[in-house]
Amino acid sequence: MMKRIFSTLLALVIPVQAAVSQTPDEAQARKARSVALLQSEGVPTIDHLPTIEPERASTRRNTKAVVQRAIALAIVAVKGETGDHTMGQALIRQFDAASFFTPDERAFMDDPDPSDQDRTNFTWRYEGAYVMLWALGITPELERPDHICDVPFIANTLRELGTDGLMRRAKLRPQAELLDAADLIYRYDWAAVNARLKGEEPPAGLDKGVVFERHYALNWLIGYMDQDWDDISTDT
Repeated sequence: MMKRIFSTLLALVIPVQAAVSQTPDEAQARKARSVALLQSEGVPTIDHLPTIEPERASTRRNTKAVVQRAIALAIVAVKGETGDHTMGQALIRQFDAASFFTPDERAFMDDPDPSDQDRTNFTWRYEGAYVMLWALGITPELERPDHICDVPFIANTLRELGTDGLMRRAKLRPQAELLDAADLIYRYDWAAVNARLKGEEPPAGLDKGVVFERHYALNWLIGYMDQDWDDISTDT
């Protein structure tokens, strides 16, 4: 009788141990795929750059949060690009987006005459909007970060769908796919930062601004360190 109980307990323990052992395998496999792709492109890599969190340790954003983030990023980018305060306020009303902004974004949108540096910084948020549309299944592919995103596509998509239409159309990609993209951009960013520290141009034609903005957006998507959008870090 005791032997049977022991066997039953052992059968319960073994699957748990197997599940635990899968976590590093998942993360290592993801890293290996990223490294192989980068090496095929001639992008430098380093072995000791760690893995990112496995799926079960990551944060799964809900579709509504990602939709709102996409719209907010597009609106602040439009104001950054144009400097048109009136247009920015009109877009907020058009998309019913007043509650979508972070504190930093809200301060920028409320400022009728933001600094040139603030405008430049927020114009770059088109890249984050592009990442969100990809995560929502609207953009079919997250292209290599060697050129700026298709801004007219973002504008036309949001204009045609609106907030409600985007919610209906959106289908958030599987978490594993988001983590794959986050791991890859993490390693792209290391290569870009490493080149900058050595006084060199980014390798293999990478656009360092695009790489940074993608890294920022993807870290938010996977809940890196549970940071809010305004506080996201892009450690390399």
